[in-house]
Parts: sequence; C-alpha cells; structure tokens
Amino acid sequence: MADPRVLVARAPSAIEINKVLRSTYALLAMTLVWSAVTASAAVALGAPHLGFITLLVFIGLLFMVHKTANSAWGLVWTFALTGFLGFSLAPLLSAVLGMANGGMIVAQSLGITAVAFFGLSIYTVTTKRDFSFLTGFLIVGAIVILASWVVSLFYWTTLMSQVMAGICILFGAALILWETSAVVRGEETNYIRATVGIYVGLYNIFSSVLLLFGLGGDD
Repeated sequence: MADPRVLVARAPSAIEINKVLRSTYALLAMTLVWSAVTASAAVALGAPHLGFITLLVFIGLLFMVHKTANSAWGLVWTFALTGFLGFSLAPLLSAVLGMANGGMIVAQSLGITAVAFFGLSIYTVTTKRDFSFLTGFLIVGAIVILASWVVSLFYWTTLMSQVMAGICILFGAALILWETSAVVRGEETNYIRATVGIYVGLYNIFSSVLLLFGLGGDD
C-alpha cells in the first residue's frame, strides 16, 4: 500500500489534454457565432458607444467567468461575456459598414483574424512549445492597454489609435499562444477559462485590424 504521506501530482494524459482542447475549440466556435449574433443585433439597433461602462461590465463578467469556471454557471457567464463583447463592437462596425467598401473591409478583417488564429494555433499544437514566458508581456500589455483606453476617453489622436491597435494585435496573438500552449502542455485543464482567454485574444486582433483597415485611426 502506498505511503499516504507521499503525494504525487499526476500530469494530465494525452487523452485528457485532447479532450480539453476539443472542448475549448467547440465552445470557442459557439461563442464566436453568438458574438456575431449580438453584434449584428447591436448594429441593427444602432447601439451607442458605452464608454467607461464597457470596461466595468467586461471586468465584472470576466470575474464571474473565472469564479464559476468549474461549474455549469461558467458557461452562462461565458456566453454573457462574449455576447456583451460582440454587442460592444456595434459602433466600430456601424462606422465601417457605413463606408462605400465597408462590407469588404469587415470580411478582410475577419479573414486576417482567422488566418492568424489558425496559424498560431496549429504552430502551438504541433510544436507543443512552452509560451509561458509571455506571462510578463501579457501583464504589462494588459496594464498599458487599460491605461491607454482610459486616457482615450478624454484625449485621442490618430497616431495614438494606430499605436494602440498595433499593441492590441500583438497582445491578442500572445494571448492565443499563451493560452493554447497551457492547454497543450496540460497546465490549463479548464476549457471555459481557456476559451475565454483565446476569445479575448481574437477580439483584440479583429477589432484592431478593423480599426486600422476600416478607419485608419481617424475616428
């Protein structure tokens, strides 16, 4: 009989890791479709820019997702978060769609985001490389983005918008690499947390590419 004083941490098996990965991508697909629905509804309703409220709601919903990630409520809050983020894209989408080639710009932004996602995901899954070293960059990036977003509520320039969009794209790509790597290496075993992490990365890439290509940072 094994000595009860000896505790051995069991690493997740390849089957368990693949199950988490499949569940993550399945939930991610559903949240992306749900976001498209809420974004379309928000554009049709002419939803306004919510300003500082957007940040507060996002932080609150993100907190609830992580707090309930190990229960069925985690799914409820995940769809609440991703639906809200889709809804928050309405002002940007409306501005771009109002342009002569707006539909093409949105399609191009979606295409670039999709290519970036598949490229980053395939590379991480096939190489199983450890991207945990990006933790520091993500923390600093989140602080910079948050601070810049608050400043933008009072002061905004074309150059600032372009620089911030570039930072958000890098942040989004790093977050996808970091979260996918954690799942592939068995360090993240909760598919709800993994889904939200990857989704936020995609949200940052898409919205930033859309801003750069559609508005050129002018609005």
